Amino acid sequence: MAAIGDHGGMEPLCPAKPRPGDRVAVVSPSAGLPQVLPLPFELGLARLRAEFGLEVVEYPSTRRMGSTPAERAADLHAAFADPEVKAVISSIGGDDQITVLPLLDAELLRANPKPFFGYSDNTNLLVHLWNLGIVGYHGGSVMVEFGRPGALHPVTERSLRAALLGSGTYELAPAAEFTDMARRWEDPHTFDSAPRMEPAGGWTWHRPDRVVEGPSWGGNLEILSWLLMADRGIRPPEEYDGCVLFLETSEELPSDEEVFRILRNMGERGLLRRFPALLMGRAKAWSFDRPLPPEQRVAHRERQRAAVLRAFGLYAPETMIVFDVDLGHTDPQQVIPYGGRVRVDGPARRITVTY
Repeated sequence: MAAIGDHGGMEPLCPAKPRPGDRVAVVSPSAGLPQVLPLPFELGLARLRAEFGLEVVEYPSTRRMGSTPAERAADLHAAFADPEVKAVISSIGGDDQITVLPLLDAELLRANPKPFFGYSDNTNLLVHLWNLGIVGYHGGSVMVEFGRPGALHPVTERSLRAALLGSGTYELAPAAEFTDMARRWEDPHTFDSAPRMEPAGGWTWHRPDRVVEGPSWGGNLEILSWLLMADRGIRPPEEYDGCVLFLETSEELPSDEEVFRILRNMGERGLLRRFPALLMGRAKAWSFDRPLPPEQRVAHRERQRAAVLRAFGLYAPETMIVFDVDLGHTDPQQVIPYGGRVRVDGPARRITVTY
């Protein structure tokens, strides 16, 4: 099977979706945080069962911190190879999934394609599946989205339900409210109520003078930079021609200068100009390590937007960009198909994805 970006090859494979009553795998390909933070994990599992009607299957490393890359790869192999499992969902992200990639059996994954849901460090596996011609889904971790305090946000719930259980086109819409702040998962009272939200402000469009449609590629910007440094899973630039790029940044709050430098390196590699459109997720601007006050959070987002515009102005000035899309490390979160079709209609200010 050809890579998804290879327009001369086969069409990407969109694995069949689970139906209520089916089994889904919950895996921890990065950090085994369910062991040390069980409350959001158990809540997420309960919602998968009660609200989505799915039977959950766990694996040896799902709830174990410190699992080796080989153990995590074995769990992925078991999940994908099991014909009774109809989807694979990550518990959460982490920071070392890149060490799992060399241990994955490409032929096993290609022969047993499943919808995979995850983001952040799971960008690694999404890139790997993209290279195998298998469409994945950027979003929907068990501990964060399914295990959200209070209830799933309605915007997240609609997108997750459409992506996990449905198929066909789905129109994204700007969320009216959002938050990127959190409360401690160790505290049971955290889960008594939903997070406090603030007005979202809509999307911001740059060069919305055309309609772009193509398969998507991207993910978390920091993880992509690691893959580029390791020369792991990044295809020749021409294989991304016509793809819709989507990017977002994490709770590590990379500076605007770091964002610019990563994008500059992608530009020097000849990547940026291959993408006629970019969906840029709303920049996360708060973490427990850096609890920025409101005015500094606004400034962080503005500086990151300027960094993106600066890099694309130098390397891909014709690219259409939509800022503050509800993807990645934000609440609510909308799922982006990874390798699936994305249509960005600038004149109509509309974004449609195919699940």
